[in-house]
Amino acid sequence: MRSIQRPVRWRRRALAAAGALVLGASLMTVTAASAQDDPREGLDPGYFDPGVAASNIEMLGDLPRVAPFDAPPGNFGFVNSDLAFSGDSAIVGNFNGFQVYDVSDAAEPELRSSFVCPGGQGDVSVFGDLLFMSVEENRGRIDCGSQGAPGAVNAERFRGVRIFDISDIDNPIQLPGVQTCRGSHTHTLVTDPDDAENVYIYNSGTAGVRSPLELAGCENAALTTDPVTTGDPTQWRIDVIQVPLAAPETAAVVSQPRIFTDSETGAFNGLQNTLPGTALHPSGTVYSPTPNTNTCHDVTAFPEIGLLAGACQGNGLLVDISDPVNPVRIDAVSDPNFSYWHSATFSNDGTKVIFTDEWGGGTQARCRETDQPEWGANALFDIVDGKLEFASYYKLPAVQTSQENCVAHNGSIVPVPGRDIMVQAWYQGGVSVIDFTDTANPTEIAFLDRGPIDEPNAGALNLGGYWSTYWYNGSVLGSEIARGFHTLGLLPSDWMSVNEIAAAGEIELDEFNAQLQTMLVHDPSFAVARSYVDQAERAGTLSGKALSEVRKHIDQAEKLADGPAAGSAVATQLDNAARKSGAAADSDVVQGLNALAATFR
Repeated sequence: MRSIQRPVRWRRRALAAAGALVLGASLMTVTAASAQDDPREGLDPGYFDPGVAASNIEMLGDLPRVAPFDAPPGNFGFVNSDLAFSGDSAIVGNFNGFQVYDVSDAAEPELRSSFVCPGGQGDVSVFGDLLFMSVEENRGRIDCGSQGAPGAVNAERFRGVRIFDISDIDNPIQLPGVQTCRGSHTHTLVTDPDDAENVYIYNSGTAGVRSPLELAGCENAALTTDPVTTGDPTQWRIDVIQVPLAAPETAAVVSQPRIFTDSETGAFNGLQNTLPGTALHPSGTVYSPTPNTNTCHDVTAFPEIGLLAGACQGNGLLVDISDPVNPVRIDAVSDPNFSYWHSATFSNDGTKVIFTDEWGGGTQARCRETDQPEWGANALFDIVDGKLEFASYYKLPAVQTSQENCVAHNGSIVPVPGRDIMVQAWYQGGVSVIDFTDTANPTEIAFLDRGPIDEPNAGALNLGGYWSTYWYNGSVLGSEIARGFHTLGLLPSDWMSVNEIAAAGEIELDEFNAQLQTMLVHDPSFAVARSYVDQAERAGTLSGKALSEVRKHIDQAEKLADGPAAGSAVATQLDNAARKSGAAADSDVVQGLNALAATFR
């Protein structure tokens, strides 16, 4: 199926420049190409049987939530949240605990086990035999009990990062976790290439500050536009937790870096300090949430390149994490169109980053006809000499109804060789797959959307949609807030070939956490080599007789590779393909063919 074309909408907006903030060089707003009559618009509502529109992606498995994790849409005690992956298991976080799904066959996923441990937010990550889980709400208990923890001060309360031993994933054992002053809304694993004995957790809490009578050292400070320089307020910092892998039960906070501090004045609130209800969004409404940088929402680490991209409420940050215990901010950007910098994703080579804006907090309709494409969108940046340079916006191009919570949310890289592709959740806007190889011109290449949830209140906004959609070992897997757990498969199209999908699927990981990125490197293969040929054909740089000759030699090489004459004969055919391409020696086509040939010499 071919993706449908639609006229591109254009808008111009300026990025704010103040102090360390960077002014974007290109301010052209770009949305994806899709049809004037987009099939996602006007879908029939339904809870488990809504209308569905899809292009170049298909639903493989659709498992609804079951007890003890099912509840009517809108019940925040049972919301599905973020995902992590370990081996053949997808771990789905939930405000009520977590669920483990067997995804060894993505076409037939199965619920394997569930573990009740209330406390919200429920974001999860994995490292070896350890599972980490964010807990933010006051009802969270040390013992994972469901009776809550009432009172302003309660010795049984847990707010912070839980730690589980999942060496037997069907029978997780809770270890002593790490209590934090603002709990844990999200957390990010950070590894140190020079330290194999520890893993670090960057914790971000967005809730109120606990009483020091409940957790020593917590100090609340009123949010203010005036510089805060005295005391040791809990706000305007993140927590760095060290987890000794040989003794994870001893995990503890080892630093609380103030990466928002103004380096010249020493003010803790050195970046955005907008107060709630005091400033208007470009839409004419009050900012919601408020872009006040007193903590981060999600941060994404890329230890191999020593960088972290921080989506920190009012700002996007670029941080040096070469010393994980002492991260140092190296750049910050701001944008009046962004209400709440929510999450970040690097390109596979670490030269680009996509930030998302969760305007409306994820619970409101923000993809309506009246919502401009730079609101609740992605902002794409190139990283140039340690600075973030704005390139464009990307917003889901399909108009959604006022009954659908919709805004940019969590996604990950699809490892197609030679391209930058991301699969992304948009809550009830569904899933969108975009090519951002050219950051100035991001393009949608696949999508799947379902109609509005119409329960329990028909005609109203009933909370649901994809919290996260991530690529893992050949498939897209999605955590749907109200409907359950989904597996999806990409389909060949003019935008992505059979070979490109196959090459992406050749990257197999033992575990995956979307906020801990690693460089995904393809081994030489026929799928990889053919992917580069397909891309050259799509770009128009390889066509006609040359294209036919290249493919003929690759086909012959693969036939020989499966027979007794493998070896130099295969390499010769691949050499001939490279020569017949007429491409430059440093082109992806020639390099892909040469790398494959080298494996047969």
